[in-house]
Amino acid sequence: MKMLCCGVWRLLFLALCGSVTAQRTFATLEHLRSGSSEQQQGSAVNGLLQRLIGTRASEFVVSVNKSLSNDSLDVCELRSTKYNKVVVTGSSGVAVASGIYNYFKYFCNCQVSWSGDQLDLPQPLPKLSGVLRIASPHRFRYYQNVCTVSYSSVWWDWPRWEREIDWMALNGINLPLAFTGQEALWQEVYRSLGLNQSEIEEFFSGPAFLAWNRMGNMFRFGGPLPQSWHVNQLSLQFKILERMRSFGMIPVLPAFSGNIPKGILRLYPNANATRLGPWAHFNCSYSCSYILDPQDPLFFQIGSLFLSQVVKQFGTDHIYNTDTFNEMTPPSSDPAYLSSISRSIFKTMTAVDPQAVWLMQGWLFFSDQTFWKPSQIQALLQGVPLGRMIVLDLFAETEPIFSYTDSFYGQPFIWCMLHNFGGNSGFFGTVESINSGPFKALHFPNSTMVGTGMTPEGIEQNPVIYELMSELAWRKEPVNLRKWVSLYAIRRYGSTQENLGTAWKLLFASVYNCTVAHYRNHNHSPLVRRPSFHMNTALWYKPAELIQAWKLLMDAAPALMSKETFRYDLVDITRQVLEVMTTWFYQDIVNAFHKQKLADLLTAGGVLVYDLLPELNRLLNSERSFLLGVWLERARSLGLDETEAQLYDMNARNQITLWGPSGEIQDYASKEWGGLMEDYYGQRWALFVQTLVECLNSGTPFKEDTFNQAVFQVERGFVFNGHKYPSTPQGDTYEIAHRIFLKYYPQALKKLLTANTTLI
Repeated sequence: MKMLCCGVWRLLFLALCGSVTAQRTFATLEHLRSGSSEQQQGSAVNGLLQRLIGTRASEFVVSVNKSLSNDSLDVCELRSTKYNKVVVTGSSGVAVASGIYNYFKYFCNCQVSWSGDQLDLPQPLPKLSGVLRIASPHRFRYYQNVCTVSYSSVWWDWPRWEREIDWMALNGINLPLAFTGQEALWQEVYRSLGLNQSEIEEFFSGPAFLAWNRMGNMFRFGGPLPQSWHVNQLSLQFKILERMRSFGMIPVLPAFSGNIPKGILRLYPNANATRLGPWAHFNCSYSCSYILDPQDPLFFQIGSLFLSQVVKQFGTDHIYNTDTFNEMTPPSSDPAYLSSISRSIFKTMTAVDPQAVWLMQGWLFFSDQTFWKPSQIQALLQGVPLGRMIVLDLFAETEPIFSYTDSFYGQPFIWCMLHNFGGNSGFFGTVESINSGPFKALHFPNSTMVGTGMTPEGIEQNPVIYELMSELAWRKEPVNLRKWVSLYAIRRYGSTQENLGTAWKLLFASVYNCTVAHYRNHNHSPLVRRPSFHMNTALWYKPAELIQAWKLLMDAAPALMSKETFRYDLVDITRQVLEVMTTWFYQDIVNAFHKQKLADLLTAGGVLVYDLLPELNRLLNSERSFLLGVWLERARSLGLDETEAQLYDMNARNQITLWGPSGEIQDYASKEWGGLMEDYYGQRWALFVQTLVECLNSGTPFKEDTFNQAVFQVERGFVFNGHKYPSTPQGDTYEIAHRIFLKYYPQALKKLLTANTTLI
């Protein structure tokens, strides 16, 4: 692509960075531009509108004019005509889609989200007085984590991908990860090198674990990958890339990190490869991967072979992701060695694509801080020419790395909100941090920030947090959070009921405003953890505000149950309240056992096991977004025969429960879904209570090791039980939620008066 001179962007960037380094950074990133024509991008937006609002798409006149922006920063302008149409012109398809969504939100009180749409557009469309202009101060808006493809999108078909890419465009994403289908290319590379099929099959993990196979953490578990998987994923990737590019997005493609099959050493016995130690409690049957030294000539050969296949099959927009030493310790901390490593990796990219830019997740600097000291970080980063690497400051809302690395020692970086680990259910957010963090980073001395990003390990939860974060990418300063969330409630439900805004203000002031340093959004609730006597019951918020918000939503429910967004939120907030109450019942159970009060133990345990958890299961089964059956059905549907369907079913069940053959990363990807509540979490709690009762009756102590062996059989049984779960909602959501409210709201109020809730 021809490089363009963009004076305003250059001046802005120099103002931010104030150095010769910034000039080089600007120049080397300038070629990262969409190759799609203005007509292609305009057509893509028209297609999105037709999918979203049907015949009313004709009320929007859409066009893309790249010259609208002369500084590489997206801009969109909207105006009304006397014929009740809205004319939308933007510098890219993404800019146009974002402008339309801004209009939907703030002029039509509408919303599009993972959990449903609220698209009651006024008729005629509200008129704009003059020209509405929105612009992003950020060159890039990045999306996804290398883990998202396993925790959330692993079983998606094209309609679900199409929906997600539409969501990306509406929310301004112009730099998405595009990792689908790469194993098909790796298979061809390995075959060309001389590996046999069994060596290849032994290397690839199952579909639900490919993210960690790609990063060199593990192999084989959950496999082998059927050939039909490769065909399906390759076909999907072609559609994904075509649609992303049609909006003007710049897809990020994979590159080689050094992770190799053991069979390579049969062919190249003198290769300089290191076998790593065990990862995350896995033994060497499934971990202890082989990592090829980037300075070995074979590294260049394999890396360039693979990237050549990537470019040949997928085309290129010149930006590639690979993550070296992800949760793995390098063999040497010598800065010269680390610089030579990154230099060698980058060389494999530029040998195939001289314009290559390396995108790297900065997670390693956080996850292994004992190794990655400033000199080691600087050495790894500066092994690549300044401006030819972009670092994702992956967990910046909680643990920003830019602030103690002088903006990654001159390499451009993207300020990212990670937010979610493992795709856990559960309310969580750090709204004050994400509201201020990107602006602090932008104005940091000599900042090399070039964008914002959303990098959750799993999606389709907490939609409010992602709407806020994506909107901040188009803001020049932080929002008023109380005002913003009040408007969110209006467009979320299409209702101006004051109680709804009050409920969301309560949530934003409590459960969505975690200010505790080092807290990660793992759901630590006893509800989704294997029962024991040493469970984490601490909260970062006061449950009283959550329960008050619950009452406000319940009061509003009769008039709003036709709204899918409201039904989702009613289920979600009730689920969150019952999660808290599970902790309270757990504390009562433990106290009763220690005080040897059998009656109290039977009461607390009985209510939890025989009423609260079954009621929660019924509630979750009433709303599609909370159905285990949807996850399993999507997985099984990809199998060409029953053998493949069973393989995918096992992958899907194992990931959200044991996460390994023996619970190596147990409950990390926990989900509070209908079906799981009944046959997994409920069964564990029933066994725990039963065991404690037997101990009191017999006068014997509770033996945790013995219990763990017994409960593991329950857990493993779920993974292989083959039981089918509903994939369509069952029951009346309001009726179930109202019944739960009548039973448990008074108990919750009573508990609040007496509970000694531990706050972090």
